[in-house]
Amino acid sequence: MTLRIAHLSDMHFGGENTAAVAATFDHLVADPPDLTVITGDLTVAGAGAEFAAALAWTRNLTAAGVPLMLVPGNHDTPEMNVPLRLADPWGRWRAAFGRPDRQAYAAPGLQAVGFNTARGVQPRLNWSKGAVAQRQVRAAVDRLAQGAAGALRVAACHHPLVELLDGPMTGRVWGGPEAARRLAEARVDLVLTGHIHAPFAMPYPFGDGQTQAVGAGTLSVRERGTPASFNMIEADALEIRVGVLAWNGRALAPWMNWTFPRRQAPGG
Repeated sequence: MTLRIAHLSDMHFGGENTAAVAATFDHLVADPPDLTVITGDLTVAGAGAEFAAALAWTRNLTAAGVPLMLVPGNHDTPEMNVPLRLADPWGRWRAAFGRPDRQAYAAPGLQAVGFNTARGVQPRLNWSKGAVAQRQVRAAVDRLAQGAAGALRVAACHHPLVELLDGPMTGRVWGGPEAARRLAEARVDLVLTGHIHAPFAMPYPFGDGQTQAVGAGTLSVRERGTPASFNMIEADALEIRVGVLAWNGRALAPWMNWTFPRRQAPGG
């Protein structure tokens, strides 16, 4: 059995690449994957109209038979409304998509969970950076452990937990490396993230070295040296393949790809 996961991120409704977003919708609906994961920053500034646009797009996607799991990003707090950001940073997200830290999905051969690395406020100047509490990691590991033996285990959050060498920007996630270590030791197969607006794939330097960190690019006009894009991931019993589909101004086209061996069961 081959599992297919679409991985989108940083759509930034209110500043989306309209043509790329429309082409992505058509691509997903034409051949629905087993799961579509959006790793945060659905909006530009957490405004009500932006959430309305994001909600309409995702509802149309699920209505067309595309399973969906979402986690928020730092742009999904009300950036321009400081009192609301302080009092209830996730109120608009909650009204549109539910609790920001309780996302999960299960299907035959697949167990996925999302957790929130964005914060409305933090005791540092740059609130766009990430943070993860160990209780969040424990909850994710416990949920993933509920999957059947041999299921693909997928965790999703907005910020890369380990910094990408020479990446276009940083996540500086408080608690990130420790979270990555614990996920690797729990034999999680994939950790999907966004935030830096550039696709990447690399193994975590923890555990058996077979937990893969995979980042998606952006589907907005906020490009950082790479075109608007998203990932299509395929996993079978032997390997995991990550392909990037990029918008070239006319159509989606293959752009980058990575292949990893699939972790085998102990003794397998």
